[in-house]
Amino acid sequence: MTHWQVQDAKAHLSEVIERAQGEGPQIITRHGAERAVVLSMEDYRRLAAGSGGFKAHLLGGPKVGEFETPRSRDTGRDFDF
Repeated sequence: MTHWQVQDAKAHLSEVIERAQGEGPQIITRHGAERAVVLSMEDYRRLAAGSGGFKAHLLGGPKVGEFETPRSRDTGRDFDF
């Protein structure tokens, strides 16, 4: 992935877009910190199609019958009151 400073990305926006289509995501930095990513529409649609939102994420987890909860066979200790 190529890194661009904000001022360079602004000055060469067409090139940033072309590289996103041909080479992959382009990272834009400000003061040395990564701030944004430019993606091709193809990459964006592929990422967006994979997520069905928060509700789908929660519903996509393991179902109650799909996992076992180990139970201790320990019966505890005897004690006097």
